[in-house]
Amino acid sequence: MRILYAAIVLGICAIIAFWVAGNAFKYKSKSTETIIVTGLAEKDFVSDLIIWNGSYSRKTFDLKSAYAAVKQDENTIRKYLKGKGIADNDMVFSSVVINKEFETKTDENGRQLGQTFSGYNLTQTVKVESTNVDKIDKIAREVTELIESGIEFNSSAPLFYNTKLSDVKMDLLARASADAKARAEAIAKNSGSSLGKLRKASMGVFQITGKNSNEDYSYGGAFNTSSRNKTGSITIKMEFAAE
Repeated sequence: MRILYAAIVLGICAIIAFWVAGNAFKYKSKSTETIIVTGLAEKDFVSDLIIWNGSYSRKTFDLKSAYAAVKQDENTIRKYLKGKGIADNDMVFSSVVINKEFETKTDENGRQLGQTFSGYNLTQTVKVESTNVDKIDKIAREVTELIESGIEFNSSAPLFYNTKLSDVKMDLLARASADAKARAEAIAKNSGSSLGKLRKASMGVFQITGKNSNEDYSYGGAFNTSSRNKTGSITIKMEFAAE
């Protein structure tokens, strides 16, 4: 009888142990179930700041006359821009850069015979920064009128920025988070579970591309400055517990 009782007790203990282990495994398995989703948000916005650069130069053998010519060009350009409605505090003229240039002489066999002085090349740049995007963009396209004044003015393509980019980014983050949560809720519902607490979230790279362009995203984040109309986008990866 003692042997029988001992066997019964051992059997009951074994059943209890298996039940406890099974429930522990079930709890552990349930606690490790997660739903991982990626939310996306995009937003179109318009630049409210423009930066435009131009340069001009003069080259002569006499440094003094070259410098005088460049300063005269500066006065002409300043007067032209002011006549177009650009304020003095919106334009910045750089200091004059002086380069002493030489020309290499060769013989009929291509051997170098030395160098001779070919003149002083003086260059100056002007930078215009303004929130009046329409006006500056138009002037940048019409500035070739300065050629009629005898000035070789080289105009660079305008650069477009947005001074409220942080607001755009925060709005995109909120939208991407909402999109990710909606995706997670749909997955949980279709799988017969419910969405638990957020466990982890990581933000993707902020991308700015030209609107309706075929620009590629960059690993470090694209930052378009050539298009006035832009599209911002961001992703956010979120991990939820499944209950």
